[in-house]
Amino acid sequence: MEKIKVGVIGAGSISQEHIRSYLNNPGVELYALCDINEKTLKNAGEKYGVTRLFTDKDKMLAALPELDAVSVCTWNSAHAPCAIAALNAGCHVLCEKPMATSAAEARRMVEAAEKNNRLLMIGFVRRYGNDCAILKDFISAGYFGDLYYAKATYLRRNGNPGGWFGDKSRSAGGPLIDLGVHVIDLVRYLMGNPLPVSVYGAAFQKLGNRKNIKQGTGGYSSTEKSAHDICDVEDLATAMIRFDNGAVLSVEASFSLNIKKDEGAIQLFGSKAGAKIDPELELYTEVNGYLADVQLAHPTALDFSGLFQREIDHYISCIREGISCISPAGDGVTLMEILDAVYESAATGHEVVLRGEEKK
Repeated sequence: MEKIKVGVIGAGSISQEHIRSYLNNPGVELYALCDINEKTLKNAGEKYGVTRLFTDKDKMLAALPELDAVSVCTWNSAHAPCAIAALNAGCHVLCEKPMATSAAEARRMVEAAEKNNRLLMIGFVRRYGNDCAILKDFISAGYFGDLYYAKATYLRRNGNPGGWFGDKSRSAGGPLIDLGVHVIDLVRYLMGNPLPVSVYGAAFQKLGNRKNIKQGTGGYSSTEKSAHDICDVEDLATAMIRFDNGAVLSVEASFSLNIKKDEGAIQLFGSKAGAKIDPELELYTEVNGYLADVQLAHPTALDFSGLFQREIDHYISCIREGISCISPAGDGVTLMEILDAVYESAATGHEVVLRGEEKK
């Protein structure tokens, strides 16, 4: 079979994971690269041996009608315009998370995919993790019983990435839309993708990007940082999300927070057992009337090796074989509804009702 011709729009840091994974897939030809920064584009082209280089997505799509698929790896505000343009050009699209800057944008992306009969897949890469696969195995076997509550934290003490991440005009938000999106989606996926009913959220801008912190104090290292960075996004966001199956998720995400060390954990609570990923998976249950903690014999922490490769390989299999997509655009729209509601609730101080009897 002919190789799938792929173009990558946005040649920044996350694109490297996509590019390497495409190069490792024997069914793919890395066909073209696009980035508005000529230096970044040239360096990527030289590094990966790609000669079809463009600084304008529309020119790339017009010049290369033979393109089969695209990865969108730009900053957040360009996700929707780039994805819609590629879909309208007849390409399948894998769009990095978050899907867009709003649920309204996300819906327009879905409309373009449906109109052109093309796949729109969202880069919820945590769904492809080894830890997720193990938990899904236990959940499918009924080990946890009814999963009714979850907690998810993604907290950095001094971890503002700088660059476009702190610029709301390009990012649409701070740690909630950058970090929280991962854990919210992972929990929702593990719970069987229930629909959000209502959201109560809060967000704080208290610490900024902490330029006063001296080097050597555990700051987050990022190639995006520069002396000209602005920071008008939240430092911390927290929310309580209620789903249509009765389950509730409590989530916290921060770029900057006065805590001892960075934290990242997922906790699930069921009627028969509970679980925590921090980073190894632990299970909590009762055996013969005794409380019991269970640790599996082999490593269960998230292994980043091969994580994006599994995502990219799945994307190509969806295109070539027509298999069902694990991270479809519809889930991306629902996630954007949640993020929109958290920010709205934080701004108004009130609960936001998304669906159900309360919303009439």
